[in-house]
Amino acid sequence: MRGVTRRRKSLRLSMLAWVFFLVTSACSQQDDAAAIRALVQKGAVLAEAHDINGLMELATDDIVGQPGGYNRPVIKRIIRSALKHYGQIKILYPKPSVTLSAEDDRALCGIYFLIVKKERVMPELRDLYGDPRGWIEKVGDNADLYQLNFEMLKTEGRWRVRKARLEAFNGIGFST
Repeated sequence: MRGVTRRRKSLRLSMLAWVFFLVTSACSQQDDAAAIRALVQKGAVLAEAHDINGLMELATDDIVGQPGGYNRPVIKRIIRSALKHYGQIKILYPKPSVTLSAEDDRALCGIYFLIVKKERVMPELRDLYGDPRGWIEKVGDNADLYQLNFEMLKTEGRWRVRKARLEAFNGIGFST
């Protein structure tokens, strides 16, 4: 009888440990997704401020830009040229999608965004933050729309961009 009671107690402890693991894993994934979305927000603020060095701190040393397979120095030049071209800007985007890898510290992040002159106001987009499709439909015909996909890597407890792929909206959609 004593052996049965010990097994039941052991089983309950095992189940409790398993539930604890699942809950902490779910919380950890939510925290990681929130951290990645915060990184996107920080990147938008840095781009609006034309802080290219700050933007590059959000990337790994071996970042690759696509299409074209660009390395870090070339990406930095491209960003500098684009910001010079646009002048004072505002970056608008709906909630980024985040997919975390179950096996390692990697994630995918997708962002639809548009760049507008700093003084332009588009308050109707705030209501569509949680609805990326509705957001795209609202801005698709009225502005230059882009899609940015990141492959993220978590190193030393910090998420960074490892690969970035930028694509312009072609009037019908995006290729991916």
